Amino acid sequence: MEPPEILIIGSYVQDLTWNTQAFPAPGETVIGTFQTGPGGKGSNQAIAAGRAGARILYAGAVGADAFARSAKDFYVSEGFPCQLIEKSGYASGTAAILVDETGQNQIIVALGANGALSIEDVPRETVTSAKVLVCQLEANLEATTHYLKTAHEAGVTTILNPAPMRPDFDANMLKYVDILAPNETEFASIVDTLELGDSNKDPLEYEPKELEEIRLKLNLRTLLITLGGRGSLVCEDGVFERVNILPDIKAIDTTGAGDAFVGGFAAGLMRYENNTVRAAQFGNAVAGLSVTKPGTAPSMPNLTEVEAVLG
Repeated sequence: MEPPEILIIGSYVQDLTWNTQAFPAPGETVIGTFQTGPGGKGSNQAIAAGRAGARILYAGAVGADAFARSAKDFYVSEGFPCQLIEKSGYASGTAAILVDETGQNQIIVALGANGALSIEDVPRETVTSAKVLVCQLEANLEATTHYLKTAHEAGVTTILNPAPMRPDFDANMLKYVDILAPNETEFASIVDTLELGDSNKDPLEYEPKELEEIRLKLNLRTLLITLGGRGSLVCEDGVFERVNILPDIKAIDTTGAGDAFVGGFAAGLMRYENNTVRAAQFGNAVAGLSVTKPGTAPSMPNLTEVEAVLG
């Protein structure tokens, strides 16, 4: 099998999603509808990149349970290769997701087997044969750091989506990261934790030289901040650009939009030969289309859909 362009190592969780008109207040019970399906930041990003035309391989940990069997069936149906490592004694990860009528969401994740991902689970040759490695913080952090280090030292481009931010986050892993892709909240947390500036400051309020200073302090090739409905910011050597989202997008479910962007961005790097701004535009298109459908992985658009809106 040909080596992947993009290797995604990270979480698989089973999404348990409730849709309701408005989020319940503490102590309140509301009526809603329920659905379940494949999710997890790592898997979502893999599906987004694969459907967007990249040659991918996904690797993650699952339990020996019905949700793991669903994960395997899902990847077979998608036609994408995966390495699902079963962890005895652990349940597959799950996510409780509430979505209101505006498409906004609230999420609680139980890591389950994702927390047991180990440094032995993905072979070194698998990591070093990829062109890009994508990781998140929704799996075991020691293993995540190990894979970032292995890839970085082999010259593989490393992308870290620092989500969800965790109390046990170790900033030392950032020295193995080429492209850091936080959202506004995650960026503020990193700024606060590492005392890099005013964590209450809107990323759009930063002067280019201020973000450049932060990028250099973190020793990043690229700082890529996602801004939800306001697009994204690209900061790298000689480049400071705001990339807008698709116009006239009607969101029905924003769950997984950040994952859609990261996966789409990684695919865009391959498509546009590492042109970061064009890759961000591609990622914005993938994310914009994803919020027009319910769910996370199932909502990711295919390449034909993305190309149609990009023109």
